[in-house]
Amino acid sequence: MLRIHFTGDDLARVRMAVRPDVWWETILSFHRLRERRRAQMFGEWRSETRSRLNGETSLLSALVPPRGYFPDFLTPPGGCGLDTGLEAIRATRPERLHSELELVSAGHPPEQAPDRAAERTAERAGRLAGLAEGRSEPLARLVSVLRGYHRAAIEPYWAHIQARVEADRAVRGRALLDGGAAELLGSLPPVLRWRAPVLESDYPVERELRLDGRGLLLQPSFFCRGNPVVYRDAALPPVLVYPAAHSPDPAFGESAQAALAPSLGRLVGHTRSAVLQAIRYGCTTSELARRAGVSLASASQHAAVLREAGLVLTLRHGNSVLHTLTPLGAALLRGGAPAEATG
Repeated sequence: MLRIHFTGDDLARVRMAVRPDVWWETILSFHRLRERRRAQMFGEWRSETRSRLNGETSLLSALVPPRGYFPDFLTPPGGCGLDTGLEAIRATRPERLHSELELVSAGHPPEQAPDRAAERTAERAGRLAGLAEGRSEPLARLVSVLRGYHRAAIEPYWAHIQARVEADRAVRGRALLDGGAAELLGSLPPVLRWRAPVLESDYPVERELRLDGRGLLLQPSFFCRGNPVVYRDAALPPVLVYPAAHSPDPAFGESAQAALAPSLGRLVGHTRSAVLQAIRYGCTTSELARRAGVSLASASQHAAVLREAGLVLTLRHGNSVLHTLTPLGAALLRGGAPAEATG
């Protein structure tokens, strides 16, 4: 069980991350790459990513077990981009590398028969030995592996990841406006339970996180599924990584771009342009109808066409639905390109 304890000051300092975090998405995606569940959600992504990686995952496999603890230094705080994060990882103090990698080695469960488990443990220790000593060559190798993995697993899908996180932010922002921080915490996915002044969740180990006035950063994540994630080191800036809401859509992956062409051809006329403008900052179907000056049925129909074209996301919020723009939709309005993964 994870329990996060809030004071009044902490509630005043709850905040939402402004964008997906490159590093949480990168590391958590590696969990999704190795699991066999959620084929409908991640199957296409797994297939495409594995074909790019060509099996080059041994170092990451040693660092990031399928379950349990992985090193905090792999997810630098502060929402930094790819290059800044890689430099932060390269600059990790040797004593921190040693202590966190010791925890990784201690926490790997034996997945094979005893003899094979011992062999795998020895192989893993060999891969991590140079890192644990803080030597420059193994750190450079890790930086190269992380950059290559990000290029294969995250970069081609960043617009899709960003769209999901932006949609989740819109839902949480609506809850915050409706009822403040308590309403926001109560609106989080069902795996998280707000029982003031404690936020609880099922968790692989017993954790008591006392914020002590530091507040909490809420970080929705596309690749976080099931339980949320927090840093093990309580001295690091408090962040709660939780699963962003997913909604069914026509495509995810390289085929998504091909799927857009016929749908975009349907996007003509002043009314649909007005509907897209009305969704700019997120709205319900009723609000959309009022802003665009159309009937409720027409607003719903226009939103469906925009959603099919990959320009709009729709998520349920209480008894209504909330429409938000995808990065492609936002780019269409401003006449520019979607944001890059590295910022």
